[in-house]
Amino acid sequence: MSKKSNPGRLRPTDAELEILRVLWHEHGATVRQVHAALNAGRTDGPGYTTVLKLMQIMTTKGLVDRDESQRPQMYTSHHGRTDTQRQLVRDLLRRAFGGSHRELVLQVLADQKASAAELQEIEALLDRFDEEKP
Repeated sequence: MSKKSNPGRLRPTDAELEILRVLWHEHGATVRQVHAALNAGRTDGPGYTTVLKLMQIMTTKGLVDRDESQRPQMYTSHHGRTDTQRQLVRDLLRRAFGGSHRELVLQVLADQKASAAELQEIEALLDRFDEEKP
């Protein structure tokens, strides 16, 4: 089965995630626009040909769509930000925490201090899940 036909198995690399963040923010972009965004304020950013090659690979993997009907070609993310983040969290949950939501949340909260507002959001979410249980 090809990776493109099974989006649940896609795991973008760190470099691919950087590109996806630009595409999500801009709602689509050319390679030149992505290159400029990735290099804004940086001296060690990727070269244009590197960005082009990565975006070609991402097209093959099914991470981005390329509109070839216009010049320059426009790229958009095939999957939304939320869907991609959820897929990555599900994968991390399964691989690193044995499927334990509790262990994941505890590790996140132990690693970084959450703000009062964030803790309230987490509590509200947990309350909602408790209400939905049969």
